Amino acid sequence: MIHSLFRRTGLAVPFILAALASTPAHAGKTLDAIKQRGNIQCGVSTGVAGFSLPDSKGVWSGLDVDFCRGIAAAVLGDPNKVNFVPLNPQQRFSALQSGEVDLLARNTTWSLSRDASLGLSFTGVNYYDGQGFLVPKKLKLTSAKQLKNAEICVQSGTTNEKNLADYFRAQNIKIKPVVFEGFEASFKAFFSGRCQAYTTDISGLAGVRNKEAKNPDDYVILPEVISKEPLGPAVRRGDDEWFAIVRWTAFALIEAEEYGITKANVVSLKDSKDPNIGRLLGSTEDSGKLLGLDREWAFRAVKAVGNYGEIFARNVGPDSVLKLPRGLNNLWNKGGILYAPPIR
Repeated sequence: MIHSLFRRTGLAVPFILAALASTPAHAGKTLDAIKQRGNIQCGVSTGVAGFSLPDSKGVWSGLDVDFCRGIAAAVLGDPNKVNFVPLNPQQRFSALQSGEVDLLARNTTWSLSRDASLGLSFTGVNYYDGQGFLVPKKLKLTSAKQLKNAEICVQSGTTNEKNLADYFRAQNIKIKPVVFEGFEASFKAFFSGRCQAYTTDISGLAGVRNKEAKNPDDYVILPEVISKEPLGPAVRRGDDEWFAIVRWTAFALIEAEEYGITKANVVSLKDSKDPNIGRLLGSTEDSGKLLGLDREWAFRAVKAVGNYGEIFARNVGPDSVLKLPRGLNNLWNKGGILYAPPIR
């Protein structure tokens, strides 16, 4: 197409490519609906500490919650213009497919079957996790391989259920899965003594141990990590403009950490002479027009929720009750695998 245009007009191909690259994007039908409605419908969990959990007054907090608020700030100028819709594993994909929610941000694993067959697209990874096992300390277990014939509580409709069966089949160890439809029902059964072990993502194990156990020190997480669980937001397939907005908002929060831009200093850094910071915050270049947004979209996101490192620290890291290490979720230049393409 470009070469035929070159033949008809005589214009140089690089010139045409540059012109196309700078063309402002149409916002897309999802963003149009969001602006008309005045808020973002964000699908979250029914309650997972550190990711999405309401307090006694119904105010939500967590890593996924902050991500949704960052998008609301970027798109609507107000991080509070979000309606959080709690969804269990059985509801989450149909709610996104039907348009009940605009995006799904509820500690959901990105896998091939979900990406290829459910009519949705994962926009990236906001937490690299893995599945493990929580057991009572009094059992004196040091390895998941010691769980022969054990009853293990697990939630149905999750990757955890399949991973559990796959892992012990590969180890030629017989276990007895005890399956529950709800997340709360599964861990409450474990703490009541129904099972000898409980399995879910390690971040979830840390959350329920610290929030639900009468004495968290009575339980230990075994050392085995039996799966890869890249958790991330998903949107409906077919609206490339909305997909790009959600994806690049996440990248902006990661890149803000890399450049040392925080919630506290983002306003003062708008006058920075660093070209990377100027581009990200919209003071020297307008990247927003490529997304159907204004030039300060990333500035508002960081101002509202801080950079990725700040979001991690207060929700699941050292400033939270979970105190999970950054590990793989550290920046690529600090020993992790968190990496954002350049915003330019």
